[in-house]
Amino acid sequence: MKKITKKTLVMVFGTFDYLHAGHENLFTQAGKFGTEIIAVIARDKTVKTIKGKFPDHDEKERVKNLEETGWANKVILGNNKDKMKVIKIYRPDIITLGYDQFAFTYGLEKLIIDLNLNTKIIRLKPYRPDMYKSSLLKKETPKEKLPSNQISVV
Repeated sequence: MKKITKKTLVMVFGTFDYLHAGHENLFTQAGKFGTEIIAVIARDKTVKTIKGKFPDHDEKERVKNLEETGWANKVILGNNKDKMKVIKIYRPDIITLGYDQFAFTYGLEKLIIDLNLNTKIIRLKPYRPDMYKSSLLKKETPKEKLPSNQISVV
């Protein structure tokens, strides 16, 4: 008899402007909760709204760079008008949030109830945030010396 394995879809959100060991750890942690990971990359306009400035690398480049890592099964751009649209479309089993992610997270539980989903929200543990945080790495390394797909190794 053939064993039926249910897919467990995990959704991860982020800017992913400069990829580093902290991001890799985020995806490693997220992967422990499911069989498939969808990474949702924040649109350039969304990043500007949240962080007060545009990312150094445009959204298409950030998608390409994250795809190249193989950390996620699928990499998509968020929706400019409806930040929750990807959840409505993909209906993930698990939504993982980084330890420092708070933008657009407060309405998540209500959305899950409204959509009649069984989605769990899991906040992931930080991985050496004193060392692996994009804003810190960006300050330490001039843009022209650090490619956007650079992965800092511990």
